[in-house]
Amino acid sequence: MKLDDPKDDLHRYLKSAREAVVWKLDGLSEYDIRRPMTPTGTNLLGLVKHLACVEFGYFGPTFGRPHGESLPWDEDMDADADVEPNVDMWATADESREEILGLYHRAWAHTDATIEALPLDTVGHVPWWGDKGAATLQRLMLHVTAETHRHAGHADIVRELIDGKAGMREDADNMYGGDEAWFREYRGRLEEAAKEAQAKRG
Repeated sequence: MKLDDPKDDLHRYLKSAREAVVWKLDGLSEYDIRRPMTPTGTNLLGLVKHLACVEFGYFGPTFGRPHGESLPWDEDMDADADVEPNVDMWATADESREEILGLYHRAWAHTDATIEALPLDTVGHVPWWGDKGAATLQRLMLHVTAETHRHAGHADIVRELIDGKAGMREDADNMYGGDEAWFREYRGRLEEAAKEAQAKRG
C-alpha cells in the first residue's frame, strides 16, 4: 500500500465498513438476523443484501462491467416491473444467511476488480441518477463507502437493540466507559438530564 494514495485510502475505508457490517451478524440466530427492529423494518441480513445490490450496481454496469448475477430487485428500476418495494432490504425465509453473505462477498470481489482495473478519473454512468448520472470512479468509491458506513451505523444500533452488544469492529470496539453496570448508571444519568431539560424548556 502506498502512503497517502487516494485510491488505496478509499478502498481501505470501504473494506473496513464491509467487515463491520458482516461482523454484526456473528453469533445471532436466524430469527435475530432477520428481525425488523425499527418501524421501517430495518434488519441486519437485509442491510447485507441491500449493500450487495449497491456494490453490484455502482461498480458493474455503471462502468460497462457486467456482474453476471441474477438480481431481481434490479427490475425495480423498470416502471413496468411487478417488483415489491424494498425487496433488497430483507431476506425471505428461503434465502439462507450463507446465500446472502455469499452474494455480498461476490459483490466485494467484483467491486475490487473494478477498482483495481480502472483509474480514479474513469467516468461511468449511473442510470438511476438520470441526467446527472456521469460520475468518476473516485466519486462512486466515496459514495459507496459513505453509504456502507451509514448502514454499518444502522447495524450497530440494530445489534445493540437485539442483544446489547455494541462496538465498531471485532478488534477495536471503540466504546468508552466500563462494564454493563457502568453503562446502566450512565444511561440513567442521561435519562435524568433529558427529563430535567424537558422540565426547564418544555
